[in-house]
Amino acid sequence: MNSYQRLAVVLLALGIDLTLGDPPNRFHPVAWMGNLIQFARRHRPHNHPLSELAYGALVAVGGSLCTAGVGNLVQRLLHKLPAPAQIIGTAALLKTTFSVRGLDQAARQVQVALQVGDLITARRLLGWSLVSRDTSRLEESQVASAVIESVAENASDSLIAPLFYYMLGGLPLALVYRFANTADAMLGYHTPEFEWLGKIPARFDDLLNLLPSRMTGWLIVLASPLAGGKPRQAVQTMQREAGYTASPNAGYPMSAMAGALGVELEKTAHYRLGAGGRKPTSADIRRSRTILLAAAGIATALFSLLQYLRMKTKGQLIASPHHKFTRPLADCQEVVK
Repeated sequence: MNSYQRLAVVLLALGIDLTLGDPPNRFHPVAWMGNLIQFARRHRPHNHPLSELAYGALVAVGGSLCTAGVGNLVQRLLHKLPAPAQIIGTAALLKTTFSVRGLDQAARQVQVALQVGDLITARRLLGWSLVSRDTSRLEESQVASAVIESVAENASDSLIAPLFYYMLGGLPLALVYRFANTADAMLGYHTPEFEWLGKIPARFDDLLNLLPSRMTGWLIVLASPLAGGKPRQAVQTMQREAGYTASPNAGYPMSAMAGALGVELEKTAHYRLGAGGRKPTSADIRRSRTILLAAAGIATALFSLLQYLRMKTKGQLIASPHHKFTRPLADCQEVVK
């Protein structure tokens, strides 16, 4: 699959996501990954830290290798199809690794509940679809803060990272990222039950998110003017406070979002981003959703530009008869791709 076809896959996958959303769980690869991780969790060792650590590593590494193998097999099968069918099939599978529409709709539901003054429903919806923390006693501003934090962090986890890894290594690598992120979500807790079991899955997910999270922070900066945000303040807040979170990655998009909106995002006893800003409201949730969609558009445009430049450069190298390394270099590029 050449670079233009890979770009067509990304655009089509985004179109599928924004118009159709997610498939039912019985057809969703991420649900299958979750079932596999749940099966592994049921058969885990107990009360032996080293065994739990090794078992968690086996789940993370072994599951990723299996996922890569399946992805590679599916990709090979798709490559035997005519180009249009190949693009459609790959886009449909790539779409399952991210969910912009689902994230936007979940945030919007909480936003609407807050707008009509239904705090109880807002708390329930927040805990149901966006965060794992206890939401039963959160105030209105705390609910709004949690939604905005989730939108910012998941802009990386649920969009930029899967697209980044697809552009880097095709469908297998995008699926590996999604497996690693799912394993972290199911095992990576600092509790007595999961402290050792989830340590390797959590660190593996942290490693994979090092670049995408920082890219997402800068995409939020670029997108912020479209929601009336302040890009300069977003940069300053991100540079100053990205390290305030326990996660080495989540602080980048969240602090950028706090600065862009001019609000204070706080998880009690854990972190406070944009300290001194005003308390967020439902209107700020709407603005964060605008930034999410704008960041998706900017990311797509940047990927398109990079792919265009890549194809243009390759075309110039192959066409030039004057350099003795022209053909070997082009061959090397094909191998790397």
